[in-house]
Amino acid sequence: MSLLQVAALETGYEQLQVLWSVDLAVEEGESVLLLGANGAGKTTLLRAVVGLLPAWRGRIVFADTDITRWRPDQRIRHGLAFMSELGVFPTLSIRENLRMGGYFVSSAAARARAEELYELFPALAERRRELAASLSGGQRKMLGVAKALMSQPRLLIMDEPSAGLAPVFVKQVVETLTQVHGRGMALLIAEQNTSFLPLADRGYVLEGGRIVFSGAERELRDSKAVQQAYFGV
Repeated sequence: MSLLQVAALETGYEQLQVLWSVDLAVEEGESVLLLGANGAGKTTLLRAVVGLLPAWRGRIVFADTDITRWRPDQRIRHGLAFMSELGVFPTLSIRENLRMGGYFVSSAAARARAEELYELFPALAERRRELAASLSGGQRKMLGVAKALMSQPRLLIMDEPSAGLAPVFVKQVVETLTQVHGRGMALLIAEQNTSFLPLADRGYVLEGGRIVFSGAERELRDSKAVQQAYFGV
């Protein structure tokens, strides 16, 4: 069974339905890219997976357990981690951000995990006492990834890590995530920036709240569904 299995998921906001019978899977150690233009429903799908939105219909199974009705904190303890577009607390220091990421971890384990992450991200180690607001855009995303990794998740879910970044910083984020994925971390990344395609093992295209294409990275790159979703051709 897949690490994450989303089956026939439907949800939305009050009376507005956004997702329609969405099926999606992530295998252990796999990097999956969810592509779609603004308004396609990417954020809604991720929010439902991590428990910030209730599922109206369908199932969400993670690590062989049905988590459809679980609270977000239960899902985090079970091995999910979520990085929103912002990703960090700007008014907290780097060290404090990491401690927040390890909220469900013992103090001793959190300290040890933070030191591991400082080795992985030396640019953060040098400035650990500085506010997250003082970091560049790329460094903030790096901190957001590190904060999410504090709980040692099996699957890291990210909502548009390229949001608000210049191309040079997008490249930096892709390199950071490539490094994380290389250590065996499973990734589910919602994006509208196709610069993340080289990072993906597989991908999906979401349009109008429905999955309109799924396939390997090379198939995604040549997909007419991608061209239609982005360019209307």
